[in-house]
Amino acid sequence: MSDFAPLPAIESTTLPQMVAHFSLLEPVFDAMPDVVFFVKDTEARYVLANRTLAARCGFKDKAALLGKTAEQVFPARFGCIYTAQDKAVIAQGSRLIDQLELHLYPGRQPGWCLTCKLPLHDPSGKVLGVAGISRDLQAPEGSHPAYHRLATVAKYIQDNYAQPLHLAHLAKLANMSVAQIERYFHKIFHLTPRQVLLKTRLDAASSLLAGQTSITDIAALCGYNDHSAFTRQFKATVGLTPSQYRALLHPPAA
Repeated sequence: MSDFAPLPAIESTTLPQMVAHFSLLEPVFDAMPDVVFFVKDTEARYVLANRTLAARCGFKDKAALLGKTAEQVFPARFGCIYTAQDKAVIAQGSRLIDQLELHLYPGRQPGWCLTCKLPLHDPSGKVLGVAGISRDLQAPEGSHPAYHRLATVAKYIQDNYAQPLHLAHLAKLANMSVAQIERYFHKIFHLTPRQVLLKTRLDAASSLLAGQTSITDIAALCGYNDHSAFTRQFKATVGLTPSQYRALLHPPAA
């Protein structure tokens, strides 16, 4: 269950009008050191951001983010995935709710967060941009006695997602039983270990689909034994085949 209510409908016809509405809440978002907030246009460029996001990207002034994409301001391992997410939300008009991912914590150290991204529509339904929030997994989840052991396992999954991973081995890394690691993973990350692995593989695939690597090679790079298994899993989770997803990110020139 998300901690954030869906963004209210805003009867505005342009993105600047929506940004003006959100700007009224800037002091609130700026006062949240463990929450990143942003609004982006249809090119996935920041048009509004809070102080926390600017600081974690190494900027003293929020204005330095404006006009840039996540790919331009985050380390490469993060930024390309975030930009691919943004483009998919904008192209599909879909929501990304409670996505578990690595983000930057204070001091630009990687840390876990839950991200929500929602498309912004005008009254006719046209997508004008995307708004999002990322919440650090520090409290109360991060204060759980098992958090650091499970964070180590989650990081292991992130670093080894292309390899066959077995739950018994992951449980051993955390010094837990299989039942314990499943229960605590769901309590802290709101996902099972298998779901974390799946999300990690599909995040990596989404990022690679933004480039020119063949889909067959992407399947292998993301831990799938064959192209068809990858396509079935990607469509079941994302709602599109890898080819359709790539076409959305690279529409043909008019």
